Amino acid sequence: MSKKTLNQTNLEALGADKLAALLMEVSTGSAEIKRRLRLELSHSLGASELAREVRKRLLSLRKSTSFVSWRKRKTLIKDLDTQVTMIVEKIAPEDPATAFDLLWQFIEPAPSVYERVDDSRGDVGNVFRAATKHFEDIAPHALIDPVVLAERVWTVVQDNGYGEWDGIIPLMAPTLGASGLARLKADVEVYAAAPIEEDPADHEAIQFLRQLRGGDTYAADRKSRFVKWCLQEIAATAGDTSAYIDQYTEEDLKRKDISAEVAGLLLSDDQAAAALDLLLAADQEEGSFGQEAWDDAYIASLAALGRPQEAQKHRWACFSSTLSTQHLRDYLTALPDFEDVEAEDLAKTLVLAFPDFSVALGFCVNWPDPLTAAQLIEDRASEIDGNHYMLLSSAAETLRSRHPRAAVLLWRAMIDYTLEQGRSKHYGHAAEHLADCALLDAEILDYGAFPNHDTYVKTLQDHHDRKSSFWAKVR
Repeated sequence: MSKKTLNQTNLEALGADKLAALLMEVSTGSAEIKRRLRLELSHSLGASELAREVRKRLLSLRKSTSFVSWRKRKTLIKDLDTQVTMIVEKIAPEDPATAFDLLWQFIEPAPSVYERVDDSRGDVGNVFRAATKHFEDIAPHALIDPVVLAERVWTVVQDNGYGEWDGIIPLMAPTLGASGLARLKADVEVYAAAPIEEDPADHEAIQFLRQLRGGDTYAADRKSRFVKWCLQEIAATAGDTSAYIDQYTEEDLKRKDISAEVAGLLLSDDQAAAALDLLLAADQEEGSFGQEAWDDAYIASLAALGRPQEAQKHRWACFSSTLSTQHLRDYLTALPDFEDVEAEDLAKTLVLAFPDFSVALGFCVNWPDPLTAAQLIEDRASEIDGNHYMLLSSAAETLRSRHPRAAVLLWRAMIDYTLEQGRSKHYGHAAEHLADCALLDAEILDYGAFPNHDTYVKTLQDHHDRKSSFWAKVR
């Protein structure tokens, strides 16, 4: 390796004096590099000195009110990451109690940071979410009084507007222990029993809008949801399945998604019969929401009760109605040897006749089954929805080598849709699809009932000759 290559070994060969001079030079005019160097110098004096520097920086971030432009966004993210690294990697091993407090102070100003930066990509939020997870490792070594910690947790979960404290209860569970969780539960129950307080500072317009949204009922519902969430978090953390389920009303348990969730908990507690009864009592008329979860829980309950034939019957019913690849795989896996081949052939017959063409094609792509996909496309070419760009593009790429005629039909469907709808922003894609069709033309010896490439292009020219921007891209 060349001695000019930029790596740690070659840089060390320069010597400490030369490196120090270079660092002073490159840090000139760079607040970011200066800040990092200052942190490293502080750490060389001990964890307490580094903690003092980190605390100063966190205070500065808390007090800042200036908007962070997109140009400075990466710098802010790197700064936040650096503070977390100092806390977790350098302070925590020597002083976990101080690291815990600093990490807490790091999360607290998250709302003010969100308010002054555009985080539509979620990068800033990812920093705070990742930082929160470090509590799981640091908290048990920080020797915090469980009751005191419970009060701190209760304070932040009540003001969690941006979700910066999501997951804090299970993360703190080992440190909270039985006494801390009991105190936290008591705080929640006291809050639940207290009357809803009106904010005297609310403007009359705010009060009017609140009344339009349901007045006290809206506030009561919001409070009820929050209390239920807290108590379920505590119950799940404590492994108390009954307490978790008790937070749902009878009406809640009628919902398919909730009944499926609760059935899963009952199954984990070896209560398969209770899980099945709960699922059968769910409202089957409420639509498709939660249906997939309900089906999975129902099958799992039947299997746990030693009723494999019924489980198999429901797997096939689920596949037949939705073309679920997972249900079909599970169904075939449970069959005796050699019966799976016959069943898979029957499944392909159902796919070819499935009412929704796009769902059927999606199954063929995901299974995968290129041969059935090609047959489906050629048998039902008139049903291809050219607006399903991602699905058709993926299928065409899968089919182009061994089933070029089917691939061409998919590209043509996308071209036709783009031109017929005048989607000028997609003309570039349509031109590329037409080029793909031309490329495969030599490989297609027989177009069957479909027009050959030249005829298709002539038809496009006849119908869309005025779309000059498209033809310019084609040329």
